[in-house]
Amino acid sequence: MIAQLKGKISTKAPDLVTIEVGGIGFEVFIPLSTYYDLPDRGQEVILLTRIIMREEGLFIYGFLTAQERSLFDLLCGVSGIGPRLATNILSGISPQELIGALSTGDSDRLQAIPGVGKKLAARMALELQEKVKGMATELSPQPEPAFAEREVWEDLISALVNLGYQRQKAVRAVRSAMAAGGDNSNFESLIKEALRLLTT
Repeated sequence: MIAQLKGKISTKAPDLVTIEVGGIGFEVFIPLSTYYDLPDRGQEVILLTRIIMREEGLFIYGFLTAQERSLFDLLCGVSGIGPRLATNILSGISPQELIGALSTGDSDRLQAIPGVGKKLAARMALELQEKVKGMATELSPQPEPAFAEREVWEDLISALVNLGYQRQKAVRAVRSAMAAGGDNSNFESLIKEALRLLTT
């Protein structure tokens, strides 16, 4: 079982990325939530993976976060949802919003996802509501900073992304730096703290 791939990005598209590992290129299907946070071509990335066996061959599905992969696994366990549809669902709604809709049994929100009809939405809510309740508590996003700190927040994330860090990692580092209790209007001290967190 291949649990993850670490290598350089050869090509990338919204639904497919090629990762070069030891001179071998692996095609990996991805959701949009992963695509948006991928580094540029030629840069290294680590994708958490699931291998799906079919008569026509092996297919690799990849995710930047354990949260995405866990949701993929849960979705594939629902009758009528295969790996491609599970990936499409993750492309049509953010992981946090999907967890929220499932945990509250919000069939209307689920039905709004491309590829999910009324019956499938009801089945997803019925089968996964209890299974995601723990995830809703564990993975619920922390609040973003107050309006007065918003400009610094955006500048910090933009600076880290420009330095090559993935946006999700940059957001976590900035959030932790701003939660440390210092002066959240001081860009220089915050960027130093965020970089320290990213490199330790």
